[in-house]
Amino acid sequence: MKLDRVQITQFRNLTSVSLSPSPALTIIKGVNGSGKSSLIEALYYLGFGRSFRTNKHSSVIQNEKDSFSVFASCKTEEGDELKLGFQRSRNETFTCSINGEHSNKLSDLVSLVPLQLFTPQSTDLIIGSPSERRRFCDWGLFHVEHQFQSLANQYGKFLKHRNALLKQQANLSAPQNQYWESQFSKLGESLSATRQEYVDTLTPIFKQYAQEFLPNFDVELSYYKGWEKDVGLLESLVKKREYDGKIGHTSSGPHKADLRLKVNGVNAQELLSRGQLRMAVAALQMSQTKLFNKATQRKSIFLLDDVGAELDADKREQFIDGLLKMDTQVFVTAIESTQLAFIQKYNEKKMFHVEHGNVKEE
Repeated sequence: MKLDRVQITQFRNLTSVSLSPSPALTIIKGVNGSGKSSLIEALYYLGFGRSFRTNKHSSVIQNEKDSFSVFASCKTEEGDELKLGFQRSRNETFTCSINGEHSNKLSDLVSLVPLQLFTPQSTDLIIGSPSERRRFCDWGLFHVEHQFQSLANQYGKFLKHRNALLKQQANLSAPQNQYWESQFSKLGESLSATRQEYVDTLTPIFKQYAQEFLPNFDVELSYYKGWEKDVGLLESLVKKREYDGKIGHTSSGPHKADLRLKVNGVNAQELLSRGQLRMAVAALQMSQTKLFNKATQRKSIFLLDDVGAELDADKREQFIDGLLKMDTQVFVTAIESTQLAFIQKYNEKKMFHVEHGNVKEE
């Protein structure tokens, strides 16, 4: 997937922006507050249907406007042209558009736009909560395993039902509830096995990139399924029924899963510096990109916002080199050209300057 043309309207300080990015490397320069990160944020909506900077969609809509929109024409790997759009209003409604066909199902759009993001806050993938790492795994599975989203949605419904029973102080061992308990455990086991298989496939690829980005460390990646080792989920649920009843929610299952990263036998966040943590995240995202390419024969889009923060020039070059070698379409924001002095070696690139919400190609 490559974006050919992008149109953004009424999004933060971007009143009406149109640009034709490079199929390889697009550089977006501008001072802080000019709108370059807003441009990246608008593109992010095509791949996720939400912002990475705020939970309030109304915050990105321009003052006194009712909605914002992001439209893009794209080329698929087969050479077909796609016209995609996303519009969200202040009343929290949204519409997706795919070749003129409108949909209120977000997954229809985001499944077509395999997009990843790297920012100064990307270290949250390692130092943040387990939910960050579950989302990382689930992005890969969503774009690789067609049945994954359905399985995850089913599990979420059964988890909600079980939690409701716990809050009602229902007897989960009663015959009328045993069916729900059994189905919940089966779905949980299946979801966990799917994630475990994904992590097992990702791990050797990750280790290669970890050796490249963190050559002085022994890095290990492992998956914690969300309940005791060598015990089935149903057995764990039975063991913890009394405890779950007291706290009012389910404490075992893949909704408690985690991706664990150790460096020299120690948790990564305890040993690595901020810059090294960012390189560990880069290795994770690069490995995920490579696995996605291999599993689907498709190419992804990568957004690097504020690439100069906490990454030295060699690491920036190493990161962008690796992505471009995989034929990834890369968008990079930077404050100054000096942060990206090495880009002169790339033939297929475009440069854009953002100032006061206006975007011009250089």
